[in-house]
Amino acid sequence: MRKKLVSLALLCALAAPVQAAMIDGTALYETLFRSGTLDGVTTGSHLVYTRTVTNAAKPETATRDTGTVVLTLAQGDALMANLEFRQEEKHRSLGSFPASVGNPMIMYFAETVARDMSETAGGSPFYIRNRLKESLVSAADLTEGQAQLDGADIAVKTVVLHPFAKDPNRGRMNGFEDLELTVAMSDAVPGYYLSLTAATPEGSPAGYHSETRFTAVEAAR
Repeated sequence: MRKKLVSLALLCALAAPVQAAMIDGTALYETLFRSGTLDGVTTGSHLVYTRTVTNAAKPETATRDTGTVVLTLAQGDALMANLEFRQEEKHRSLGSFPASVGNPMIMYFAETVARDMSETAGGSPFYIRNRLKESLVSAADLTEGQAQLDGADIAVKTVVLHPFAKDPNRGRMNGFEDLELTVAMSDAVPGYYLSLTAATPEGSPAGYHSETRFTAVEAAR
């Protein structure tokens, strides 16, 4: 049974923030990589995310990467979070991760952005990946506000990152030098992550926008 949990239109329109602050790297890590984020998800249930990509420089990759990501908890020797990418009838495994660590969608997001940037702008994917990972444990802006979930207000934390703002190689990034990462999180949403977005500024030659958004939970059958 598929249960729609989030009103996307209302989710996008966050209320006026009640608190905004700069947090250090330790606090950012603890916020982004919360342990126990899958504890309330039933074994066999599916967390469903939509991934939508726009890429003006390489539109064929946007078509390739737009689809649905499904997270399923499965019990083996340990409880595992299995990720699968779906496009209509095509299904592709993205890997299995220990559920005890938390929701692997945050690292899937970082890996896909690193790959997309490397394919589009050139440069070493290892360098890009390392800079992105560094930004996930550095100081950042955090805003607290509200969104709507099943008709009720829920508390939302939103973090905004600029991983290449001070990078010495900014001039070689072909429009990705001002890439912005935005992660919206709420304890009221199964799996914790409401949306994970990476975007170049309007007018950038890259024309890149990637959004992975929680859309539903499908109950175990």
